[in-house]
Amino acid sequence: MTETKQSTDAPADDALAQAKDPASGIVVCDACPVLCRIRPGRTGACDRYGNLDGKLTRLDPLVIAARAGKDGMVPFLGAPWDGSILSGATAFVTGVGAGTTYPDYKPAPFIVASEMEGVDMVTVVTEGIFSYCGLKVKIDTDRFLGPECAPVRVDGEQIGHVTTAEYGSQMLSLGGVRHLTGGSKREGQVACEALLQLANKQAVEVSIDGGARVVLQAGSAPIIDGVREERMRVGCGSAAIGMFARQWCGHVDEVIVVDDHITGVLTEHQAGRFLDMRPSGVRVRGRRSTPGRYFQVANPGRGWGGTDIGDPLEIVERIDPRAAWPGLRLLMVSTTGEHASFYVLDESLLPRPAAMPAEVARVVARIGENCEPALVSILFMAGAGGSLRAGVTENPVLLTRSVHRGLTRVTSGGAPAYLWPGGGITFMVDVLAMPENSFGSVPTPALVAPIEFSLPLEDYRAMGGHLDRLRPLASVRGERRATTIAWNEANPWPLDLARP
Repeated sequence: MTETKQSTDAPADDALAQAKDPASGIVVCDACPVLCRIRPGRTGACDRYGNLDGKLTRLDPLVIAARAGKDGMVPFLGAPWDGSILSGATAFVTGVGAGTTYPDYKPAPFIVASEMEGVDMVTVVTEGIFSYCGLKVKIDTDRFLGPECAPVRVDGEQIGHVTTAEYGSQMLSLGGVRHLTGGSKREGQVACEALLQLANKQAVEVSIDGGARVVLQAGSAPIIDGVREERMRVGCGSAAIGMFARQWCGHVDEVIVVDDHITGVLTEHQAGRFLDMRPSGVRVRGRRSTPGRYFQVANPGRGWGGTDIGDPLEIVERIDPRAAWPGLRLLMVSTTGEHASFYVLDESLLPRPAAMPAEVARVVARIGENCEPALVSILFMAGAGGSLRAGVTENPVLLTRSVHRGLTRVTSGGAPAYLWPGGGITFMVDVLAMPENSFGSVPTPALVAPIEFSLPLEDYRAMGGHLDRLRPLASVRGERRATTIAWNEANPWPLDLARP
């Protein structure tokens, strides 16, 4: 059972005084603004802190990522940790399970000194409480998911919106402070729980107003209205024409690659002209952009090439008898190769379905071969400010400057972070590159995410860091909660001396 403070009228100092009353056995958790009052043997509302033997205790393991040393051995994995081979080259203390810097006056829970290639390094390790955070979701599909700016919902509550599509992918922007704290209490709770599950690589079904229901899970194929997406398109219709024109030449007289964005027509296209292909006289609907490239041939949908059509001949506006001829061989294909039809013009210049020649079928199959597997990719995005920076140095702006100058490397659970230019420390990280269950939440509501700042000791001293809290890496072995995981070799080692 969880007990939380019922009123915020009493000063925190009074609550802390009550917590120190031996008779009550209650401790007050100050790891976030909720200030849970926790009875012995119970946990706070976030399930991250508990009252163990009258002490406020972070319950989850402190995750240390270890990689092989010069001897090829990975330290501590599956064996007791004796601390004998701890170094900055083989062990990295992540922020997963570290605890937070809240309230503002506290330094980061772990400020760790290590050595890397003869250089003294410091890693400042903490968990950030992020109200200003969200997820950027990339969905590899050309199918219509919903209008741009359409609300994205979970359990009826809006948690984000559809944003601008990218090449071969639909994009969602989820979370953000306005959904977490700016709406109703239920909206904030639903948004926070959905973000937490997605960030921890779990599956969540969302619904899009005026569009589809989509099951999202990082690293897995999207499931759109119950159908698993298999392929990310090879390119737009024009790009497909350019890639495969030479392979079609001599086997077909015209190819139309149907695409919601840019439909390609081979004989009009520069690629067809380069190959001296005879104009076919087959004209498609839509707005002609440049030769052989057409916009708006149909409405967005879940049919051919991300359009709403099921019969590709619907986009043929007319066939010019001055250019076309009986026996003309016409291929219509989608940008993934999943849809393809072959036609031959009869004496009246009407397209008649015909058996697809093997040479043409091979090129259609090659389109599919060149499509990458459709996946859902999720980036966590947050702004690191406030007490988080104060946990590193007494003069927080110096940390920001150091980060933007490339003197301090920012990671999240050891995974590399992309830093946005401009003010503050706004970063993005691929959740798949992070350890399992890296994220937590607090009832404010907000997400809790690991963050680490690594830099040479000399630079840390220059920024006025909390040197009085510096501890050697070897001392972390004394932490009861410490656990080790294998380093993700796809990630760069945060303590390498090469600058970001």
